[in-house]
Amino acid sequence: MNPADLLAAMTRTVEQLAAYNDIAKALTSTLELREVLNLMMEKVRSLLRPRNWSLLLQDERTGKLYFEIAVGEGAEVLKGLQLTPGEGIAGAVFSTGTARLVEDVTRDPLFASRFDEVSAFRTRSIVAVPLIARGRVLGVIELVNGATDRPFTQDDLMALTAISDFAAIAIENARNFRRVQELTITDEHTGVYNARHLRAQLEHEVRRSQRFHHPVSLIFLDLDRFKAINDAHGHLVGSAVLKEVGELLVSCCRQLDYVFRYGGDEFALLLVETGTDGAMTSATRIRDTFRNRRFQEAAGLDLQLTASLGVATYPEHALSSVDLVRAADFAMYAAKARGRDDVCLAVPHADLPGGAAMMPRKK
Repeated sequence: MNPADLLAAMTRTVEQLAAYNDIAKALTSTLELREVLNLMMEKVRSLLRPRNWSLLLQDERTGKLYFEIAVGEGAEVLKGLQLTPGEGIAGAVFSTGTARLVEDVTRDPLFASRFDEVSAFRTRSIVAVPLIARGRVLGVIELVNGATDRPFTQDDLMALTAISDFAAIAIENARNFRRVQELTITDEHTGVYNARHLRAQLEHEVRRSQRFHHPVSLIFLDLDRFKAINDAHGHLVGSAVLKEVGELLVSCCRQLDYVFRYGGDEFALLLVETGTDGAMTSATRIRDTFRNRRFQEAAGLDLQLTASLGVATYPEHALSSVDLVRAADFAMYAAKARGRDDVCLAVPHADLPGGAAMMPRKK
C-alpha cells in the first residue's frame, strides 16, 4: 500500500472510531427517539457520504415499513410511501435480517423501481443493513449512490453495520422509555391521553404558538345524556362505548393532533397549528360523525349518541393555556344550553373584560 492510500485508510479508521464514540455517548445522553435517530443519520452522512439515505422502521400496527427519515434528492416524496417486508432490497434485508451490498441495482431482480419513479431519482448502488435488537429486526438503514455516484464497497458495508448495531440498541431503549411514559399519560379505559397530559401538552403547544406565531385550537366535547346508557345497559356497556368514542375521535384527527379523555364522558382535542376555521370544520365533522354512528353493534346493540362541542383558539379566544381550556369548556356548555348536539365557538377574549363569559354548567 502506497503512503497516500495508507494515510487515507488511517484517516477513515479515525473517523469511524470518532463516529462510534459519538454514537455510544448518545446512548447514555438521551432517550428521545427523534434525537437518537437524527444523530445516527448525521453520522452516516458525515462518515459514508451517500447521495441519498434513509432509515425505515416497521409500523407496529400494520407491519409495513415506512420512511422515518429520508434525506437527499426526491426524499420528501418517499416519506409518504410504505413497503411490505420482502419488497425491494430494503424489504428483503428486513425480512431476512441479512445486510445487502448491491453495486449495480439493474442486475438485482429484487430492486423495486417504483421509488425511483415517484421521486425522479436514479438509483445505481445500494447498501442496506438491518437494525436488530434482541433478535428482532426493527427496521433498515439504506444508503443510495455513493459520493460522486461511486459504487459502495465492503468497507462501507462494514462501517454501516457497526453503526446499525448502535442504532438498534438506541431505538429499542428509546421505544421502551416511550412505552413507560405512555402508561403514565394514557387513560386506561379509552386508550387516549389523560387530563394530566392535556395540561402539559397544551402548555407546550401554547409556548410553540407564541414562538412561531401560529394558532392552536382546543375542542371540548361532552356526550349528550350519556348517563342514560349506563342506566339502561350498565356500566360495562358504558365503558365499552367510551372506548369506541375514543377510537372514533382518533380516527377523525390528523396524526399530529391529540385526543384526551378529560374526565367522565368529556373529551378534548388539541389541534396543532390550526386556526378557528379549521377547528370549527373539525368539530362540525365530529358532530356529524356521531349522528351517523351506531355504538356497540358488535355486542348486538344499536346505541345512538350525540355530542356537544365547544371550540376555542389561541390567541383569538385566550391568552394562556388555562384560559384556552376555560374558553373551550364554556363554549361546550353553550352548545349544551342551545339544545345539545351542537357546536359553539368561544367569545373572543378582547370582547370580555373579565375573561371568557361564564355559561351555565348544565348537562
